[in-house]
This record gives sequence, structure tokens and C-alpha cells, in this order.
Amino acid sequence: MRRGLDRGSAVLLTAAVALPFLLVTGCSAPAGSPATTPTAHPPTATAPPPPAVAVAATLTKDLKSPWGLVELPDGDLLVSSRDARTVTRISVPGGHHTSLGEVPGVTPGGEGGLLGLAYRDGQLYAYLTSATDNRIVRMRYGGAVGDRLGAPEPVLTGIPKGFIHNGGRIAFGPDGMLYAGTGETGNDGLAQARHSLGGKILRMTPEGRPAPGNPFPASVVYSYGHRNVEGLAWDEAGRLWASEFGKDTWDELNLILPGRNYGWPLVEGKAGRAGLVDPVAQWHPAQASPSGIAYARGAIWMAALRGRRLWRIPLAGTELSGQPRAFFSRQYGRLRTVLVTADGRGLWLTTSQTDTRGTPRPGDDRILRLEFTR
Repeated sequence: MRRGLDRGSAVLLTAAVALPFLLVTGCSAPAGSPATTPTAHPPTATAPPPPAVAVAATLTKDLKSPWGLVELPDGDLLVSSRDARTVTRISVPGGHHTSLGEVPGVTPGGEGGLLGLAYRDGQLYAYLTSATDNRIVRMRYGGAVGDRLGAPEPVLTGIPKGFIHNGGRIAFGPDGMLYAGTGETGNDGLAQARHSLGGKILRMTPEGRPAPGNPFPASVVYSYGHRNVEGLAWDEAGRLWASEFGKDTWDELNLILPGRNYGWPLVEGKAGRAGLVDPVAQWHPAQASPSGIAYARGAIWMAALRGRRLWRIPLAGTELSGQPRAFFSRQYGRLRTVLVTADGRGLWLTTSQTDTRGTPRPGDDRILRLEFTR
């Protein structure tokens, strides 16, 4: 178990290209409708239409404050409950619930509790809020039907906690390292303090040690200057993308590079300021407030909480290749986590109506099975 320390020096990066078409406010668009007119690399008349998604089925209902979601090797899902502190196995198909019990040491409150999940080699990793900090633990879980969770073993401790902005997304990257998005807990200064684990993206070995090649000596800090990161995903070239909550003006989708400063609280959204990395895309919070993201079919798919929609953000390498499009605007309420299905034919999508900020309807919360329609 290690707590990362950062003693490195900052690295400068030229700001990214401006995206004027995202400077538009507006009402919720119908499912699949464009937010504005395209401005970057519009498709030609002979180009195939971009992928779209539709809800193929509701896998399961009646989940309480679902947050983390992982797919097991046999295709079943594990979902965490932020407030109930439990992990539940969901059968696929069928949607049957099997409780794996409460995770010891979780202290829910505000935006904290049992948050992100990741699974690797018979171990279930969880990002959780304890009485003193946010931390990552791992529990033995063989994955077979009937298996139970083992006792939590600390992997990384000392991540600052707060009533808000606890981050919480964890995922294994294509390099085999464990990544985590953290928040600055409402204390803006933590994001720029490289000795702190708050307001950062962290990269570590599965045992919690600083990963080889990290930008700062003896530190798990991978990037800094973040407000609240709840989405991590890699594209087909292994590039890391992250979604981030803004404050009053801009939410962000960022391309993450090691050692770089993403600006908070010095700037919010695109600023063109030397030494700070501009987002590749940005939205007003009413349209987004993004949580989980996934990469599939040439695009980032981003679940929006306050925006209550699923965004498709098409990419060509490190830049936008067209205009982001919104699906399911307000139809299912707040959306928390999106995950590519193992067969690659669709997405799993969780709603987040029972997180104290939504308006639950009978059956909430749900896991939806989406399928690509083209």
C-alpha cells in the first residue's frame, strides 16, 4: 500500500484547437438529434452514416444509487450501490439480482460512498469513501456463481474526501496499470497542489505503487489541475480520455497526457493559456455534467447526469471528426455509467435517479442494454 507523492516539475503543453460550435446553449434535443451544425471534418455525401444507438432491452430494475459497473468474464455484471455500500451481481441475460453483501469500511455521504469498480485476475477493485479518506481497495472474487467477496485489502489510501467532488472512477488501462479519477472535494487548491492526490488522474500498479514511466518521481500522480473526474476510457490507439465536471460554465472532455496541467481552478474550459491543456470538447453544465464514458466505433460515449442524455463524441485521432450528438434526452433521467458490451455490439447504460438528485420513477434505477443500429 502506497500513498503517492509528487515532487516533479510542471510540463507545458500548447493549448488545443477551439471548438466554437460548442459555445451554444439550448434546450434538450430529441434522441439522436444534433446539438448544432457540424464544423469539424463534416462527412462527405458518400460517407456512411455515423453509428447510432437504441435501447434494445431493460436488463434490470430497482437498483439503488448504482455507480460502478463491470462485466465479468462469463458476461454477468457487477454493480456497486453508492449509498447502500453493496455489490450486486446481475445475470446476463435475465437480470436476476444476487447480493454479494456490503463492503466493510464504506462511509456514504453526499457524493461519497461505494463508487467505481474494476475487475482483474480474480480481484474486484473498488474506489470508496471511508471515515477518513477516499481509497482504493481490492477483494478476492473468483467470479463464479456462488462466490463471495473476500475482505478488502487497501491498495491506495489518502485520497482527500469531501461531501462533493470525490471522483471515483477506476479502470485498468491497456498497459495493465490501474487508473483513478479523483476530485478536489470542493477545495480548489488541491487540484494544483501536486503533493495532493485530490483533483488528479492517478496511475499505479495493481498493488498501488507508482507505475513505471509515471511523470513525477515516486508518485502515482499522472495528470493534475482537475476539478472532478468521473469518466476514463481509452481509444483504439491506447490514448486516455477523461470527462470532467466544470463549475458554472464548462464541462470538459480531455485527452490526457502524462504530467500535464488541465487548468482547474486557474481556468474553466478552453482558455488558450500557455502551460495549460485545453479540452477537446466542452459543454455547458445544463447539457452535460458528465460521469462515465466509454469508447466504441470511433467515438466517446458520455453519460450525462444533469444533462440527462447520452452524448456521442466522434473522434479522428486526437481531434473531433464531427459534431457531438445527443441520445435519450431526458427520456431516462440522469445517466451515470456507460460500458461497452463484451460482444462489441452495444453498450450497457445505468440510470442515476436514486442518487438524491434525480426524480425516481417506478422501477428506477435501471441498467439498459443499448445496441448500435448502424
